[in-house]
Amino acid sequence: MSDVSGSELRALMARVPSVEKVMASAEFAALISEYGRTQVLDTVRAALDAWRASAQAGGASVGALDSRQLHATVEAVLRRRNESRLRSVFNLTGTVLHTNLGRALLPDEAVQAVMKALTQPANLEFDLGTGKRGDRDDLIDELICELTGAEAATVVNNNAAAVLLTLSALASKKEVVVSRGELVEIGGAFRIPDIMSRAGARLREVGTTNRTHLKDYDDAIGPQTALLMKVHASNYAIHGFTKEVGLDEIAPLAHARGLAVVVDLGSGTLVDLSQWGLPREPTVRETVEAGADLVTFSGDKLLGGPQAGLIVGRRDLIAKIKKHPLKRALRVGKLTLAALEPVLQLYRAPEKLVERLTTLRLLTRPTDDIRLAAERVQPALQRAVGEQYAVLAEPMFSQIGSGALPVDVLPSYGLVVRMADGKRGGRHLLTLEKLLREMARPVIGRIADDALRLDLRCLEAADEAQLIGQLLERPKDTHA
Repeated sequence: MSDVSGSELRALMARVPSVEKVMASAEFAALISEYGRTQVLDTVRAALDAWRASAQAGGASVGALDSRQLHATVEAVLRRRNESRLRSVFNLTGTVLHTNLGRALLPDEAVQAVMKALTQPANLEFDLGTGKRGDRDDLIDELICELTGAEAATVVNNNAAAVLLTLSALASKKEVVVSRGELVEIGGAFRIPDIMSRAGARLREVGTTNRTHLKDYDDAIGPQTALLMKVHASNYAIHGFTKEVGLDEIAPLAHARGLAVVVDLGSGTLVDLSQWGLPREPTVRETVEAGADLVTFSGDKLLGGPQAGLIVGRRDLIAKIKKHPLKRALRVGKLTLAALEPVLQLYRAPEKLVERLTTLRLLTRPTDDIRLAAERVQPALQRAVGEQYAVLAEPMFSQIGSGALPVDVLPSYGLVVRMADGKRGGRHLLTLEKLLREMARPVIGRIADDALRLDLRCLEAADEAQLIGQLLERPKDTHA
C-alpha cells in the first residue's frame, strides 16, 4: 500500500494485534517452548514495530500482518539468532591442516574423552593417590616424556604461547641469540621478534638471511646472553647459497658457555613421517637427543591433536617455566587435556597411526581413492550447478598446511568447475563459490587458474554421502 490517507492509516493501526494477544495465541506456543518467552517476546515486538514503521512510510498493507506471515517472520528471525556461528563445513580447499578451518581433526578416541570431560567431574587438579590438590600437567607429563625422551613437560594454549612463556621465564631483560634466517613469521602476523619483545627479551641477530656460521653465535655470546635459540623454518625455505648451523654444533657451544638452547619446532612431529612417503621433518625426540635443552611445538598441526603448545626438556628449566605468573594465564583447560592424552597414546602404537590418527590418514590417503570419490561426486555437482558449467574430475595437488612443509605438495584428485562455453569465469565463478559457501553445510573450495577447484582429499566416506545428498537436494541453477 502506498500514499495511504490518515484515516486509512489509523484503520490499519487499529487492526494490529496487541503483543499480549500474539503471545497468547496457539501459533506462538511452540516458539515459546523452543526459544523461551523472553526472546520470542522481544522478536514479536520488533516485528510489530517494523510493520508499524513501514505502514507509516506508506509501504505496508493489512496482508503484510497476516498472522501466518508474522509467525513465519518471527520464527525465521529466532532461527537465525540461535544458529551456532561455529558451523561444520566441507574442507575441499586441498589444505589438510587449514588454520581458518580448525586445523587437525581429532580421532574418535579424543572425541569420546572430551565428551566424558564435558559431562562428568574429573580429577583435573586432584591427586587420586594422596587425596590432595594436584597439578594438571601431571595428567600428560609422563606420557609426553615417554614419547619425546625429555625429562619434563608442560602444556599451554598454543605454540606462540609456549615460546612467549619460555622467553619470559628464562630470558627477561636479557639477550637471546637467533640467526637472521630464522626470524620467521609464525602466522597471523605473529613474528618471532615481536614475541621476544613482548616477553621482555632482547633479540640478538646473528649471520645473514641466507648464511649463518657457528662463529657468529660464538661472537654474539656475552654477559647479557640468556639463551641460544633455533627456530625451525617450517613455513618457508631458502635455496641456493645458504648455510645453517645445526643443533649438533650449537648445543656443545652453548653448554660450554653455560647457556641453554631452545628450539622452536613449530609444527613438531613425534614420528618420522618419511616412513609413509611424506616429507621428512625433525622429530621432537631427535631434537632433544641432539642437545636441545627445551623444545616447543604445536599440538594441532602434525601431531594431529587439539590446539596446544607443548614445552619439553630439562626438568630444572621446565620447573622455572611453570613457576612463572604467565603460566596460569596461558594454561589449558580440561577439554584440551582430555583430547591431548588419547592422541598422545596413539603414538605408543606407531604401526597403527595411519588408520587411527585422522591427520595422518588424510595426509597419506591414496590418490586412487580420492579419484574414485571425485568420480562419484561429479554427477551430483554437475546437476547442482547446471549446464552453464562444466564439471570434470582432474588430478591436482594438496598441501599439508598451517606452515608445515609449504614447499611440499601431495598428489591428489578433485573436481574442477569451468564455464561450459570455454569463456573466462570471472564473476560467474565467484557467484558459484558464494552459493556453495551458503549451502546448509558450506562447501569451501578455491578459485585458481580461472576455475573453481574442489580437492577431495579431506572428504571421507560419511562426508561424501552427505555432500552428494546436499547437492542433489539443491535445485538446478543455470543462472549462477
